[in-house]
Amino acid sequence: MLVIPAIDIYKNKVARLFKGKFDEVKFYEFTPIEYAISFYENNFNTIHIVDLEASTTGVISTINFIKEIKNYTGLKIQFGGGIRNFEIVNELIDLGVDKIIIGSISVNNKNEFEKIINKVGCEKIIVATDSKNKKILIKGWLEESKVELFEHINYCLSLGISYFLSTDVDKDGTLSGPNFNLYKELIKNFPTSKFIASGGISNLDDVMKLNELNLYATVIGKAIYENKINLKELAKIVS
Repeated sequence: MLVIPAIDIYKNKVARLFKGKFDEVKFYEFTPIEYAISFYENNFNTIHIVDLEASTTGVISTINFIKEIKNYTGLKIQFGGGIRNFEIVNELIDLGVDKIIIGSISVNNKNEFEKIINKVGCEKIIVATDSKNKKILIKGWLEESKVELFEHINYCLSLGISYFLSTDVDKDGTLSGPNFNLYKELIKNFPTSKFIASGGISNLDDVMKLNELNLYATVIGKAIYENKINLKELAKIVS
């Protein structure tokens, strides 16, 4: 299982939200580039960057951070937040972003979503299936769609998508443990898909339990920043 540290950026600072709520934000001490260098020095090869402001505004505010991180570390980047059209995707790929995380438009603008897939290919795309009670959330988790989680995955599979970032929003930022049952269900129903677990991870034991489920990857944020997980220990299970 690939272990991917997360760098969520809000107002130019590294931040974490509690259950996706912008009125429950916590900022952290170091800059995005400082954290990225730390991850690089501990032998991680991929990081997960989310532009939290862009997830609601649709305007990317983290271009300079992406450039800096690529220049200083060469880390692979999977990037999400504010992806509204092909032009944004194309700009991000030109900057060196390796995988694009697409959420809302895969639900509410399927024409543009399918255009992006046709232009850049499925291997560049991760679909964010952020959910609450198995209903897909959109617009920075501020709006609940009527789309069922499994229904949406089936739609994406029909287009050739294989990577899915799966976050139980009720777990995100809580340090209360992942939704293991959700991931078991996903793997059982979609055994050939590459699921990336996110949300709730609190310690190394959680990571090892996720690893036993044969997930493709997991994203870890708050547990690192709150020193619940030691980076050197975590790095030992990076694949």
